[in-house]
Amino acid sequence: MKARTAAMLVALLLALTGCAGLPTAGPVNPGLGAAEAPDVPDFSFSPDRPQPGATPEQIVEGFVAAATGSQNDWEIAQLFLAPAIRESWRPEAGVTIDRPGSRTVTAIEDGRVEMSVVVTASVDENGAYELADEPTQTFSYGLAEQADGQWRITEVPDGIVLDEDNFDNVFRAYSLMYFDPSWNYLVPDVRWFATRNPATRITRALLGSTPSPWLQESVASAAPEGVSLARQSVPVVQGVARIELTEAALDADPVTLGRLQRQLQASLQGAGIAGAEMLVDGAALTVEPAPVRGTAIDARPLVLTDDVFGFLSDGEVARLGGMSATIESLGVTAVSMGRGEETAAVSLTGGGVARVDADGEATTVDPRAGLAEPALDPDGVIWTVPRDQPTALRATLADGTAIDIEGAWVGSSRVQAIQISRDGTRMAAILTAGGRDWAVVSGIVRDADGVPRSLGESRRIVRLDGSGIDVAWLDDQTLGIASAGDDGEMSVIEHVVGGTGQTLSGPAATLTTIAAGATVTSARVLSDDGVLSLRRGSTWQPAAEGVRVLAPQLGAASG
Repeated sequence: MKARTAAMLVALLLALTGCAGLPTAGPVNPGLGAAEAPDVPDFSFSPDRPQPGATPEQIVEGFVAAATGSQNDWEIAQLFLAPAIRESWRPEAGVTIDRPGSRTVTAIEDGRVEMSVVVTASVDENGAYELADEPTQTFSYGLAEQADGQWRITEVPDGIVLDEDNFDNVFRAYSLMYFDPSWNYLVPDVRWFATRNPATRITRALLGSTPSPWLQESVASAAPEGVSLARQSVPVVQGVARIELTEAALDADPVTLGRLQRQLQASLQGAGIAGAEMLVDGAALTVEPAPVRGTAIDARPLVLTDDVFGFLSDGEVARLGGMSATIESLGVTAVSMGRGEETAAVSLTGGGVARVDADGEATTVDPRAGLAEPALDPDGVIWTVPRDQPTALRATLADGTAIDIEGAWVGSSRVQAIQISRDGTRMAAILTAGGRDWAVVSGIVRDADGVPRSLGESRRIVRLDGSGIDVAWLDDQTLGIASAGDDGEMSVIEHVVGGTGQTLSGPAATLTTIAAGATVTSARVLSDDGVLSLRRGSTWQPAAEGVRVLAPQLGAASG
């Protein structure tokens, strides 16, 4: 049933018509995320070789600069090394990412040079990206004059140093895909690898390493123990990666192989590779990829006006039966919608959080005062936490059982907002710690029955310049963060978990809520003046007025 809102609801057709034709239900096939665009052309750097008569400082500077050339295992950089250490140097042991122009190279003594840099982030040997804890780092190099009279490096730390400008040209973000513990959803774990031979790097990482430490207890991998690559590389033939596995793969059951096939296919999509074929001794394994559920949400904003609650499209609100009637009558300040519109969690005007089922039945699940807006996971579990007590996180199951979650945000003084990924494996939050606001993500740890028990370690995604307002999952790996600067200016940050991000100027009015749209670039925000705005490129286009609540969604019931 549709009702025309009595409040002033100005829908701009241009803003919403672009979403009107998108499907809102049915199966969804895994696609390419924000950090998963197909390969761009290989614009390789050609670093300078060592110059005759170069000083020790110049040799170190040239060696570090040659990190931009990853061809043939950084063969140009190796020319700055003494022959005896070229094979032992491990360039892929990690990347230190520094601020452009921050390097200072100094000769400490004869044959000893140090380089200091201002560090912004790092990538470890498994490709995991992390913001820097310490702003400066010093590297030490030993050098010796060779028989030909030229200086070469004889002592060198493993790994390479790249500045922020060059990092994105030499390395790219790829999503290793794992499963949630129920084996229903794919979960991305973003890693950074050199752009050459991505099929080999992705497959090696998926078969030979574990998920990122912060995520490890929250996801599952189908890679059987003892199964690895039988060859050093993974060739791609007519868009299909041919993955030669060791004979141990023959002992795996069809279900496990089907799940592994799905993980490999989905992971390789980020490198623009259409498919994956698993082989043993040259013979293809007959495998059907395991089915997975999609995480697409309804393209229409889910809103509460002064009169009605439902999906907004073309100036009208499509109500949700008994659920809408109850939400409209309760007097609520926030709504979080569960998967398939089967359950909603609402913040009550008088305090506390209630569950509202599809038939309209309402039950208070947490009466505590000062709660942040609630979050829902795919199992209908409602998550609540007092803003001034971050460690008092609670999960209330569908049957009403309340569970105090262990390990929640120890050391934080405040939690402003929380949101759970659509696959149910990760909790995003805006926290205050050490006097600064941070957007963080933690893995949700569940027991064998799928019941949440604790949060894993928090991974800091971005430090906010000012105060955090709200956080949303824009897709399976990208956070949208609404914040206010110290000068009162509104900003929206879009940041890949395990990667980089961008900051957009927000609308002029004070933001209260951010929610996902149909794509990562179609977020919508609500201001305190009741104006709903949709992202259009780098600007925000007003779409409706008279909106009291903008609700996040988890997606369709099946798919």
